[in-house]
Amino acid sequence: MEFLQCLFSLKRAQKRLVSVAIDSVFLLVAFWAALLVRLDAVSVFTNSVYWLLIVLVVPVSIMVFAKLGLYRAVLRYMGLQALTAIIVGVLASTVSLVLIAYYSEANLPRTVPIIYAAFALVFVGGTRAMVRSLVGSGLKRVGEPVIIYGAGVSGRQLVTSLVQSHEYYPFAFVDDDVTLHGTVIQGVHVHSPSIIKKLITQKAATKVLLAMPSASRSRRQEILVKLEPLAVQVLTLPAMADLVSGNKLYSDIKEVEIDDLLGRDAVTPRCDLMVANIRNKVVMVTGAGGSIGSELCRQILKQSPKKLVLFELSEFALYTIDRELSATAFELGLDVKILPIMGSVQRENRVQAVMQSFRVQTVYHAAAYKHVPLVEHNVVEGVRNNIFGTLYTARAAIAAKVETFVLISTDKAVRPTNIMGTTKRMAELALQALSKETHQTRFSMVRFGNVLGSSGSVVPLFRKQIANGGPVTVTHRDITRFFMTIPEASQLVIQAGAMGKGGDVFVLDMGKAVKIVDLAAKMIRLSGFEVKDELNPDGDIAIEFSGLRPGEKLYEELLIGDDVTGTEHERIMTANEIFLSWKELECILNRLDKACHEFNHEAIREILLSAPTGFNPTDGICDLVWQQKKKLSAVDGQNKVVPLVS
Repeated sequence: MEFLQCLFSLKRAQKRLVSVAIDSVFLLVAFWAALLVRLDAVSVFTNSVYWLLIVLVVPVSIMVFAKLGLYRAVLRYMGLQALTAIIVGVLASTVSLVLIAYYSEANLPRTVPIIYAAFALVFVGGTRAMVRSLVGSGLKRVGEPVIIYGAGVSGRQLVTSLVQSHEYYPFAFVDDDVTLHGTVIQGVHVHSPSIIKKLITQKAATKVLLAMPSASRSRRQEILVKLEPLAVQVLTLPAMADLVSGNKLYSDIKEVEIDDLLGRDAVTPRCDLMVANIRNKVVMVTGAGGSIGSELCRQILKQSPKKLVLFELSEFALYTIDRELSATAFELGLDVKILPIMGSVQRENRVQAVMQSFRVQTVYHAAAYKHVPLVEHNVVEGVRNNIFGTLYTARAAIAAKVETFVLISTDKAVRPTNIMGTTKRMAELALQALSKETHQTRFSMVRFGNVLGSSGSVVPLFRKQIANGGPVTVTHRDITRFFMTIPEASQLVIQAGAMGKGGDVFVLDMGKAVKIVDLAAKMIRLSGFEVKDELNPDGDIAIEFSGLRPGEKLYEELLIGDDVTGTEHERIMTANEIFLSWKELECILNRLDKACHEFNHEAIREILLSAPTGFNPTDGICDLVWQQKKKLSAVDGQNKVVPLVS
């Protein structure tokens, strides 16, 4: 092994010279061995004709090997191309032996070339395979032992990538394919998944690398369910699309994605619905720098709009998404004009000017304040942005003769217990009322739950807490939420908007509700730790319950009533709900506008309670400014000097 280490430490040119010298010796040995086997006489070595013959054959063979790229192949990563070069090179060497022997009239027995070819294959090819095997089994025994789940093409590529580093070494494959059990692939034994616990115990492996990038999410979930009780860290390869495009390498292993835990397979989007409101049109996205807004922009860009207007209040968020989309458009060769526009949806004249100037045809309204506790603490701004921001944007769209207007709503708008949910339901009511008025704009709303990876998602928080050693904080033991990936949600929003006829409330199929404490436990175990609780006091990371935050619900819903019908898309439903006429709603909005202007929080609460939103708050008024004013008023009242009556 020390000799091999020395050999691999040589410079590339030196390695080639060594390979040429060794191959020359192998061809000489193969030739004389063939003669000895055939003639069984030591006298062959004294025949000068045979010496001349092999002296001519060896250089020709080496030149053929070089031409075929055998000496460009890296020995420790030798693959099919090198094997092909060896076979073709040996055949060419054998043919040259026959031709030179024929023209030099050497008395060469006919079977010698055949025996020579066999020996040459064994010496030239077999020794390379042996060295490669030694490298795989001997040199790479440093680093952390890991198990690779999946012995297919991706698994084999992963082994090759890991050999280049000293961080991990693969000591075993596990695969569901029974025909592979007991075999050895690239020096690594393949086992049944049923003995994975035994393998982990034997080698003290703390990581399993899931090498199945093309498997469906449901299949990956099945595997993760089996691995979860083992308290072993599970890492995965990047998605197959990233590997094929070259954006990621097989060595770029990462933590398990939470959408794999949910096991929900995204439905392939319908092209006709994706392009209906976008292709060759001017499209505007409000809140373009947010988690939903930015993903909408990415999906819209792929459908080749004429122009994409990015409307955003945050300068940094606008700068970031503008740069990203511009780079993507350049890479894909898309002729799309991207227009970064700063502004607030609370300034109707600004929104209208933008829409009219660029002749916007489709609007996706994603601008909103969505963090439940923050909106509870900033009531007036939540009402202003979510209700009146939507109203002003909708009125600007009508004035600019926008064709389609799609509101991004939330499951928290259903029987809301918080200001955020109530304001989003009021925004829905405003669009439903406006849709019955006479104009050219078609309004629709799309309602869905939490998205994985958004700025408000619990997943990044849990990852950070696990990395810091815990504890992982969950608000309540029984709290549940619906989850969906941001790309899937954005694609369904675009498709739902294309199906709208006016005033539609679309509801996305979010699958089954997920218990947050179970999600936290899964993340802990799949990170290689054990949950510390009453049953396992010696565990690694505890789960603590911090209590529900202001306005937070235990269970989210997607429908107000049961009057829901399916659509032509399997993941999109439409809800038939009670709404107000514009005349009725306008009175409520005028009162609400006045109350906000006067910072009259008691009046705001009363108006929202009387509006047909189903608002049922679980807390009192939580606005921080209002609470501070009350405290100051109480202190001033106590300190007030009351004059004596004479």
